[in-house]
Amino acid sequence: MNNIPSVDLADFLSDDPKRKAKFVQEIGSAYEDIGFVSLKHHFLSDQLVAQLYKEVKAFFDLPVSVKKQYEIEGLGGQRGYVSFGKEHAKGKKEGDLKEFWHFGQEPDLDANLPESYPANVAVRELPHFNETGMQAYRMLEKTAIYVLRALALYIGLEETYFDHWVSNGNSILRPIHYPPITEEPKGAVRAGAHGDINLITLLMGASTGGLQVLRKDGEWIDALPNEDELVINVGDMLERHTNNKLRSTIHRVVNPPREQWHMPRYSIPFFMHPRSDMKLNCLEECIDAEHPKAYEDITAGEFLNQRLVEIGLIKK
Repeated sequence: MNNIPSVDLADFLSDDPKRKAKFVQEIGSAYEDIGFVSLKHHFLSDQLVAQLYKEVKAFFDLPVSVKKQYEIEGLGGQRGYVSFGKEHAKGKKEGDLKEFWHFGQEPDLDANLPESYPANVAVRELPHFNETGMQAYRMLEKTAIYVLRALALYIGLEETYFDHWVSNGNSILRPIHYPPITEEPKGAVRAGAHGDINLITLLMGASTGGLQVLRKDGEWIDALPNEDELVINVGDMLERHTNNKLRSTIHRVVNPPREQWHMPRYSIPFFMHPRSDMKLNCLEECIDAEHPKAYEDITAGEFLNQRLVEIGLIKK
């Protein structure tokens, strides 16, 4: 396999039980094997994608002094702007060659959450930035819920098992800007090799290539979705919850060839997080004699905090 498998959400949403079962089997076995798929017929329209990229590029084109006004101290980067080189892959000292923004959950009034989420940060200079970002957030969240429904069926759970935990979950939409590279990077790449923290990640097609996935045999392969597809991968929370049945695959964003250094790169991942009180304990359905329980019990909130310290966004 030299590319990630492609699946069609229209199969799952159809009234045909055979098509639905086919999607469940395809996405489940892909996540057992490589941990990544590309997905067509999601809920993001081409028009919304184009508008979001326009707003995101306009924000990152603002002067650094303006962007820095939106970097909120004490939030661990959960909302607003995070400046160049602040984040690094777990186990690395070099900061990644990127700056980014975070849109977060705006929960229902009756969500009954054990914590309050920070408010989103409004960008005064761009009147449509926040509205467009949150429209995309909702469409990605809706897509993610259907993917998790398919995975619940694949594991042997009730189809809507994840719905309560993710509908008001601590999910993040992260527009990222990788600026042009102006000098030989000293050990730094656009995003170091890492696994994602969350349940699943949905990635809108990046403006240039660079995303690579580590295959089981140790070979790095390029993730090359079609233009209208989302790349969706399993994160560490779901790997842990399924006792390693579904794989959180190591991936990275490599620096481009020297002749493309002058080109910036934009990508917009949506990190689907559950509510902090969700238990990530290994599911009984995923434990047997050949696969004994691999992890201690932990909540999503405890796990997230642990990992934010490890990647440098929260100081001990």
